[in-house]
Amino acid sequence: QVQLVESGGRSAQAGDSLKLSCAASGRNFRHVAMAWFRQAPGSEREFVAAISWNGHDTYYGNSVLGRSTISRDNIKNMGFLQINTLKADDTAIYYCAADPSPPRPPQTMGVASNYVFWGRGTQVTVSS
Repeated sequence: QVQLVESGGRSAQAGDSLKLSCAASGRNFRHVAMAWFRQAPGSEREFVAAISWNGHDTYYGNSVLGRSTISRDNIKNMGFLQINTLKADDTAIYYCAADPSPPRPPQTMGVASNYVFWGRGTQVTVSS
């Protein structure tokens, strides 16, 4: 089991930057891939970014590509998502997720069903 708790969500202005955190506990966090997804009202859950268990490989969804950075600290059992140049379309609940399976092909890192453990989410609201 991996327990995940997101934090850092807030109201922001378009153009601002934001850094979300994901605190992990339970099973050894350093052995699991981690990702961020988001869900806006009335929309399906959307892949944002993922990072391999050792932090060497990162993947991004098209909506944040080029203005976002996913990272992790396996000593502190923390994951992070930085989004720059926020847009109103970034408004959503952001979820941290963990996948305890062996490393998967890159093209599958954004598949939500691969992630077994999920946090409860943190709200991000961006005003234009």
